[in-house]
Amino acid sequence: MGGGVIIKPVLDFAGHYDLATIGVLSASTVFAMSSVSLVKARTMEVNIDIKVSSLIAVGSIIGGFFGKGVFNFFVVNLQLNNIIGVIQSSMLALVLLAILIYFRWSGLFKNYIIKKSAVILTAGLVLGFLSAFLGIGGGPLNVAVLALLFSMSGRESVINSTFIIFFSQLAALLLVTFTTGFDGMDLSMLWYMIIGGIVGGFIGSNLLFRVSDKVIAIIFNVTVLIVLLINLYNVITYI
Repeated sequence: MGGGVIIKPVLDFAGHYDLATIGVLSASTVFAMSSVSLVKARTMEVNIDIKVSSLIAVGSIIGGFFGKGVFNFFVVNLQLNNIIGVIQSSMLALVLLAILIYFRWSGLFKNYIIKKSAVILTAGLVLGFLSAFLGIGGGPLNVAVLALLFSMSGRESVINSTFIIFFSQLAALLLVTFTTGFDGMDLSMLWYMIIGGIVGGFIGSNLLFRVSDKVIAIIFNVTVLIVLLINLYNVITYI
């Protein structure tokens, strides 16, 4: 499902942190989780299209810088926290709805095999932008888009999605480091979140092979629905 899709709205729902702090907490946790996933992915026997993966990675870096830059401009410089909060929660609710529809009725969608470098780069850029601007990583969204546009297998989609998350969140964190900095942010929970995210990832990976596909589908759909409702609640609170 992707940790950031859950972390960002839940932190919004808790109401203990401002948007800038939530962005850093979520980005740092997701970045750490994606780093571990990339290390684990080295043991997977998957043939990766170097050209496609490289262009997606480059696009996600550019998109990550741009997405976080837009976020910082409106939140840090213009102090439009509530407006951006509404936009983020609304966009995330739409993303979750699209994910729910796609994975529920994936057989109804036609998959493509796009080879044009400009389109591949643009796909990475857009996904990287959304990942950094929303602070979500974007795992299931990335997987769905990669499967639709490039007909990637499940494993290929997961690995390339991890590339997007890793590079976009790295770009976002670097931008914060060298521009606004971390002064005034309450990051006391950061290491707990990172450790929890990594440990939870290992537990989830092990449980994946011990439950049936039916149970996984039920957990996935229920989780998406709950997080979707949380985002709708967040939209109301920001308004």
